[in-house]
Amino acid sequence: MTEKYVPSPEAVEQGLYVAYAALGTMAVLPIYFGSFASLKKWKNPKDKKKKKTDSDDSSDDEDEVTESMSLEDAYMFPIFGSATLFGLYLLFRYIDKTYVNYLLTAYFGILGVMATTQVGVNCVAPIVKLVGINVDKWHLTLTKKKKELYSSKFTILHLILMVVSILLSGYYVATKNWIASNIFGICFALNAIQLLSLDSFKTGMILLSGLFLYDIFWVFGTEVMVSVAKNFDAPVKVIFPRLFFGLPATESYQFAMLGLGDIVIPGVFVALCLRFDQFLAGTKNPNLGRSTRFSKPYFTACFIAYIIGLATTMFIMHTFKAAQPALLYLSPACILSVLFMGLVRGEIKEVFAYTSEESIEAAKAKEAEEKKKAAEGKKDKKETEDKKVKEETESSPKVKKESSASDSEQESTPKLRKRKGGKAQKKK
Repeated sequence: MTEKYVPSPEAVEQGLYVAYAALGTMAVLPIYFGSFASLKKWKNPKDKKKKKTDSDDSSDDEDEVTESMSLEDAYMFPIFGSATLFGLYLLFRYIDKTYVNYLLTAYFGILGVMATTQVGVNCVAPIVKLVGINVDKWHLTLTKKKKELYSSKFTILHLILMVVSILLSGYYVATKNWIASNIFGICFALNAIQLLSLDSFKTGMILLSGLFLYDIFWVFGTEVMVSVAKNFDAPVKVIFPRLFFGLPATESYQFAMLGLGDIVIPGVFVALCLRFDQFLAGTKNPNLGRSTRFSKPYFTACFIAYIIGLATTMFIMHTFKAAQPALLYLSPACILSVLFMGLVRGEIKEVFAYTSEESIEAAKAKEAEEKKKAAEGKKDKKETEDKKVKEETESSPKVKKESSASDSEQESTPKLRKRKGGKAQKKK
């Protein structure tokens, strides 16, 4: 009978430091690269009136379509998050977690294919372009009665990397390998930070404040958060072995973890800071284009604040040997860094007045959609009224005809009586 391996306290301590460094790296890199990936080409306001040509449409210099988060979304996010978290807690409590994790694994396996494909294309495409290889682009559009249902653009790179992603997803589903899980988790974080944008600093601060309270309640107030994190076997967190070096092959790893929410939520706020820096630079240099060589005071301050907040989280967790709500430290760090920088630079009004271009476009699109619906409603109402008038017009002659017939009968009746009466008088 072999004795159970018991690592020395020094080995455990060193292993934890390595795990903290690895988790910090896996958190910081997606935020940094995702923030720069979220930048769109700066457009000169004077050029906005120019019509879009076919050459512009076919250009490779296109931005990804992003989803803008509004103030209403920020208010509702902690509520929906709480409902989802508690729902998962009940599922794991009353249903065998094996079956729940089967469904979650299948779901995130499919999402992982799409996420890793997109990240792979974003990484490989610039290299291919730099080498000078020309890659053809295909357009796939599905329509129904002239209405566009789906539109997509892809290249041979998408197809190749999709095959690689499917193989990686299959490997993860079959083995639940922690490295494959981390690859999916990092790709999810990168995509989320790139494609999800906050419409203003006010929205971002309300979102961080709401999730600050959310994290405190579900970690300190209940066992729900910790229980779900331990049972949830899906790539929604980055993990690293507590003892990576020196562990015998016969022993299984014990992992330290960091949830993707602690990366993505502050990450979209850091990305907002970078876009605000681009906005300030673009107002001074209208021909900024895609250049990233501009001053980044807000991005730098918020990015450093995130690193400090994350290090504080790990220090408190290591000291007290207990799980910590990371947003308890990350949310104040990110918010205060922006406020401090705005006060120091005398731009606090500009900070709160800033509205992202995505939100302006979304508002215009929403307004146009509402106008379109209103116009369609008026058109339908008019058609209904015209139809009603037409029906009344078609039915009215019949009524007149029937009434005229009855009138003629009434007129003819007295004449007949009069004639009969006349004959009777003659006989007399």
